[in-house]
Formats: sequence, C-alpha cells, structure tokens
Amino acid sequence: MPERSGRFEKRIRLAAAVEICSVQNPAATERTTTENFCSLGIRIFTQRARELNERLWVRSLDEDLRTLARVVYCQRLPDGRFGVGLQFQGRAVKWSRHSLAGAGG
Repeated sequence: MPERSGRFEKRIRLAAAVEICSVQNPAATERTTTENFCSLGIRIFTQRARELNERLWVRSLDEDLRTLARVVYCQRLPDGRFGVGLQFQGRAVKWSRHSLAGAGG
C-alpha cells in the first residue's frame, strides 16, 4: 500500500483572533490571526520569526480555549510577516467555526 503524504485532516480556511506566547517567556504575548485550522494544528501570521520546534501557548480570544503547540515551520512572507505552522501537542483541539468566527477574517 502506498505511503500517505500530506495532511491527515483537511484545513478550514478562517481568520480568527488568537494570542500566542512562548513557553520560555509567557509575558511576551502577541495577538495575531490564523489563516486556517484543523483539530491537529493551525497556520498563523506573526510579526517575528519563530524557531523550529519552539513551544508556544495558543489562546483563542473568543472563548476560553488554550493549548500548547509546536512550531513545525516558519516562512517569511512578501509583506514582511511570517507564516507559522503550529502542531497542537497532546490531544486534538475542537475549535468550532462559531467560536473562531468573531475575528472577522
């Protein structure tokens, strides 16, 4: 049987407000938006580069939901921001479209 490549779950495109902070420095938070999400991870936009495997706390600004995530990639975008892929650590996260829709997008 051929090996599966790509994502395990389809990502849902949605801009949602989140707050991130490094596990190493929880006081240094950044409010940002997502580009897409699934129960296993999200892609966010940040103002500064993030290190591969850096652990971040991610919190939805529209509900009381907080989870730990690991940086799986960080790419510079043409506008100077960074696109960062985050993989949730531990259990899958069940963010609903309703809970994330407050960001506008």
